[in-house]
Amino acid sequence: MGWWHPERTRGAQRRIRRSLPLAGFVVLAIALSGCSTDTQLERFGMPEIVSEQGTHILHLWQGAWIAALVTGVITWALIIGVPIWFRRRSDDEVPVQTRYNLPVEIFYTIFPVIMVIAFFSHTVRVQNIALEHVKPDVVVKVVGQKWQWTFNYPDSVQTPEGTNVFVAGTGDDIPTLVIPVHKTVEFQLYSPDVIHDFGIPAFAMRMDVVPGNHNSYQVTPTETGQYAGKCYELCGAYHSRMLFNVKVVTEAEYQAYLTDLSKNPDNVSESPVQGGKYATTLINDEGDHE
Repeated sequence: MGWWHPERTRGAQRRIRRSLPLAGFVVLAIALSGCSTDTQLERFGMPEIVSEQGTHILHLWQGAWIAALVTGVITWALIIGVPIWFRRRSDDEVPVQTRYNLPVEIFYTIFPVIMVIAFFSHTVRVQNIALEHVKPDVVVKVVGQKWQWTFNYPDSVQTPEGTNVFVAGTGDDIPTLVIPVHKTVEFQLYSPDVIHDFGIPAFAMRMDVVPGNHNSYQVTPTETGQYAGKCYELCGAYHSRMLFNVKVVTEAEYQAYLTDLSKNPDNVSESPVQGGKYATTLINDEGDHE
């Protein structure tokens, strides 16, 4: 039994306990750095982002989660570790009683303020990037009506019948929004009835469609493919039907698509249509309804 010594054993136990928070940080760092950029875990639940604006939003989301996890690990370590480190020992010696610790109090007062300022500044920066407007390559006038979507492509093609082609959905027919890749696309949003919300998860962007207000935002798709879109605002009895598909294609495929639409009289109008293919109301250039 000469190999065993109580003080030596307690010292080893203390060293192990004190190394646990460090081990937690190491595991967290390995978990975050070892994930592929294509995994949902690395994106913290967000879908794969395929737009230039959405990439900035994704990075803000990831940074917020990493900061929250680091803060959580420190907090959990203090909550769990302090009662263990400073518990009464077997010799019944009472731990040192401290009424206050000025450096610690300054830290937990100032550090949250610094975190709020950092979060706010990064959020404003990303918001300005996401809502920045430049001269678009493509304009799509999006109309959300009860309860489907109409996609107008004004001045995209010239036909004898008019200068606007459009696609309108119904409750039984989900429309497809076709846009070109690597082009700046501006969505101009209108509603003739109630508030809707036009969102595409793969672009990490969405915006309210408010009657009487001219809202708009721009995206630049970075990959071709098919994606899903929907209304994010509870707009009425058939809100769940306000789904649409998004197809990102090459420039040549996009022009061919518009040409095919222009050959169908049901998809051609003199001006952008609001309210679907059965509506007679048109949108003028100011965003009002005639």
